[in-house]
Amino acid sequence: MIITRTPFRISFFGGGTDYPAWYQEHGGVVLATSIDKYCHISCRYLPPFFEHKHRIVYSIIENVRRVDEIKHPAVRAILSWAECDDLGLEIHHDGDLPARSGLGSSSSFTVGLIHALAALRGKYISKDELAAQAINMEQHIIKENVGSQDQISAAFGGFNRIDFKRNDTFQVSPIILTKDRLHEFQSHLMLCFTGFSRIASEVAKSKIDNFKRREAELHRMKEMVDEAIKILQSSRTSIDEVGKLLHESWVCKRSLSDRVSTPEIDQLYEEAVRVGALGGKILGAGGGGFLLLFVKPELQPKVQERLKHLVHVPFRFESSGSRVVLYQPNGLS
Repeated sequence: MIITRTPFRISFFGGGTDYPAWYQEHGGVVLATSIDKYCHISCRYLPPFFEHKHRIVYSIIENVRRVDEIKHPAVRAILSWAECDDLGLEIHHDGDLPARSGLGSSSSFTVGLIHALAALRGKYISKDELAAQAINMEQHIIKENVGSQDQISAAFGGFNRIDFKRNDTFQVSPIILTKDRLHEFQSHLMLCFTGFSRIASEVAKSKIDNFKRREAELHRMKEMVDEAIKILQSSRTSIDEVGKLLHESWVCKRSLSDRVSTPEIDQLYEEAVRVGALGGKILGAGGGGFLLLFVKPELQPKVQERLKHLVHVPFRFESSGSRVVLYQPNGLS
């Protein structure tokens, strides 16, 4: 039995510049962190006593004899790529937060399953290789319209600047802050679930199709990464400037596609600003999922009261990335 634990992520600035269609021409960069909410995947060889050869347990249960019969597109693609048809596997997925919510949950699943299969075979996989394999899996094998930041945040963990090179390589640079400054930043963040779900790939495609018409906005969003890091690392600059920059980023992000926001999301955001939020954004591709807000701690009760119909999720940054938390190969106890 192998169990992997892979974090979800929050992206602050630069989202959109992590799509190959953009960074292969212009380069890209994001500022993002993994958080203490996780995707857990357990994986074991299935004893040959059942009619089915593979058992996949997530929101539904699939018992199949061949990999190509699996309905879950990521599981089917990963097991086919890993040539697992002859093995017989049982895979269970449990997530701390709902899917299609803008926290990179699908990439955390991909990273966690690739990690689990490697461990099941007794193979070590580096964070670089894990992220690269997950990116290749989602973009070239499953053929989703996804960027490249989610897989990297899930594999590496931590609060990082991630640069995307024109030659398809990437560089992860941890953000160095004092303990007090990091705590101050975290204490200003609120995470609320809108209750709206969406197919991220569809929203992303609408943004990608608009890239040529939105180059100015994307270049500005890229610039904001350096500005945000400079603010965070300057003890003389008010942390409130990050909130104002988040608001500007949200305005740019909304302009990338008419599917990024909705009238309902706009209303939630405006209500939060009315009672004290300095900025925020819908996480992920847009269209629903989680709303991140930047609010002074003393004003957060007002925001929570105004948005009391939403689920508020406390969270902290985390730094471990995808980990094997249980390693008992070959069914040993």
